[in-house]
Amino acid sequence: QVQLVESGGGLVQPGGSLRLSCAASGTIFSVYVMGWYRQAPGKQRELVATISRGGSTNYADSVKGRFTISRDNAKDTVYLQMNSLKPEDTAVYYCNADVHGMVITTPRRQEYWGQGTQVTVSS
Repeated sequence: QVQLVESGGGLVQPGGSLRLSCAASGTIFSVYVMGWYRQAPGKQRELVATISRGGSTNYADSVKGRFTISRDNAKDTVYLQMNSLKPEDTAVYYCNADVHGMVITTPRRQEYWGQGTQVTVSS
């Protein structure tokens, strides 16, 4: 079964930095678009950034110039470097990926989500 496993969240002061990682595991044939979303308490989940297999990126306006998404196709891993963090960046961050892999005994392309990692920006 394909899984996305995130790491790198935590508590950081305003102006600080964090780096999130998300690795896809399982029987995988190819990983297409990968991305990060976040959900703050009482709010809907929102897009943070996405990256295609070829490296094309897309960012939410609120994080442009502060966050950088990247990926390592050989490791099926996506990263989110977050700099100049603000209290309003506090949220649970979720990894998302469009994966062609094995689902039990059937090859299938579908969307997967990670379990989420908490990022708290506070002094």
